[in-house]
Amino acid sequence: MNINPIQLFDTESSTFTYILVAPGESDAVIIDPVERHWERDLRHLERLGLRLRYVLETHAHADHVTSAGRLCEKTGALAAAPSGCGILPAELQLNDGELIRFGKAEEIRVLHTPGHTAGSMSYVWRGNVFTGDTLLIDGCGRTDFQSGSADALYDSVHAKLFTLPDDTRMWPGHDYKGQSVSTIGWEKRHNARLAGRSREDFVRLMGELNLPKPKLIDVAVPANQNLGLPHGA
Repeated sequence: MNINPIQLFDTESSTFTYILVAPGESDAVIIDPVERHWERDLRHLERLGLRLRYVLETHAHADHVTSAGRLCEKTGALAAAPSGCGILPAELQLNDGELIRFGKAEEIRVLHTPGHTAGSMSYVWRGNVFTGDTLLIDGCGRTDFQSGSADALYDSVHAKLFTLPDDTRMWPGHDYKGQSVSTIGWEKRHNARLAGRSREDFVRLMGELNLPKPKLIDVAVPANQNLGLPHGA
């Protein structure tokens, strides 16, 4: 049964944060929280009577700092991060195919979807997939830094994400055009960067984007590899 997550937004970095909880449950998981909103996120949990069990990262972000470490300190939750992203303080170092269990019988399936970064993960839960920066609505994440690879992203999308059921709801890590949710079927048919495009054409397209370096990358990536906490904390 599809159950929508609670979707929260950071206007400065256009980042989505998600809270996952099943009806009648009190255990919750949060995906990709943003440092400047840690108090907002705690208020959501408190207001709904939820107990945070895990804080999940899709990758080591380059455009904002995570609040994962702070939320874990405040709630006793465990941090879970892709094993290939160098987020060493996370208690759970996730690998492809693993399951994260919470609540009475909730399961999140871990998919290794490299391309935006070498370690990027997507998470599948109750007919939803949280794709981080791998797959965006009508687009995809850039592949020109942090061991990114257009070739790997093409495989991640076509071999893993596009093989999910068409009605799977797709929740991206960012959106810059006022969209909030899509489906795997829609993206397979209409995604401007990926639908009907050959691997060679896609790799060429991504290589010609010439995007500016993220303004916060030199600060954000080291901070995020320490769960957003000051080094030594």
